[in-house]
Amino acid sequence: MQVSFVCTDHRSMSRSTDDRLNRQNANSPNTGTRSKFKAVAMVARSLGQLSIQSVPSSSDQSMRTGMKYRNLGKSGLRVSCLGLGTWVTFGGQITDEIAEQLMTLAYENGINLFDTAEVYAAGKAEMVLGNIIKKKGWRRSSLVITTKIFWGGKAETERGLSRKHIIEGLKASLERLQLEYVDVVFANRPDPNTPMEETVRAMTHVINQGMAMYWGTSRWSPMEIMEAYSVARQFNQIPPICEQSEYHMFQREKVEVQLPELFHKIGVGAMTWSPLACGIISGKYDSGVPPYSRASLKRGA
Repeated sequence: MQVSFVCTDHRSMSRSTDDRLNRQNANSPNTGTRSKFKAVAMVARSLGQLSIQSVPSSSDQSMRTGMKYRNLGKSGLRVSCLGLGTWVTFGGQITDEIAEQLMTLAYENGINLFDTAEVYAAGKAEMVLGNIIKKKGWRRSSLVITTKIFWGGKAETERGLSRKHIIEGLKASLERLQLEYVDVVFANRPDPNTPMEETVRAMTHVINQGMAMYWGTSRWSPMEIMEAYSVARQFNQIPPICEQSEYHMFQREKVEVQLPELFHKIGVGAMTWSPLACGIISGKYDSGVPPYSRASLKRGA
């Protein structure tokens, strides 16, 4: 189960990059603290404590469940600090019944953010997610649904961030999700074969057409995000609001050093994934690779 937490509030105290890296290296966990970190991470994953800074919410749902909410980047979109992802699990490792139980448990405990992608289980994850939403009858306005576009199929025109694939890929995702729109559509990786202007214009187009409310990036470098922002400003297009980035004890610099600077400069927030490093921190691989674990699956599953 992929668990994401969203952070937009970073400490404003100015530090040089060297100071931050020195502090980061000094606090790098050793073998003796690994077990303690695992326990904290697992509890935090359940209770929503892996946030950098809490943002009070006066909503009834927040008071009822204890879930904290914050804005995604500098947009007005309010999201739960924890989100439920569908990579590998939905349409793959678990049955549809278990997927429904997980999503219901998350929703009833205040999680409103559910993330998927066209590539997850070759589109089956989106189908399972859409079926659950339809079956439960939850108000669409109470949900934040995000998906990612890049790997859509085997044909050359069914992948990448061209105008053609962004529009066609998102339409296909919406059909599988049985939704009229997603809240955020992410570019699932940079595309060196497509001009940045084309990608930005295509993302603006799907937003203007009502297929998405916002767009963001995933696994983009700060330089690539800045380029997209600059292109959007130059041509009066819509810039990305968020970067989806890997974040755990082995992968920290981008989220802790680079993204806060982007947030303060251009308002791009962060949505992080894999707090347990795809299960490595949980200890599940200490005795080898278990069957049906993520490490046992083919790339792109």
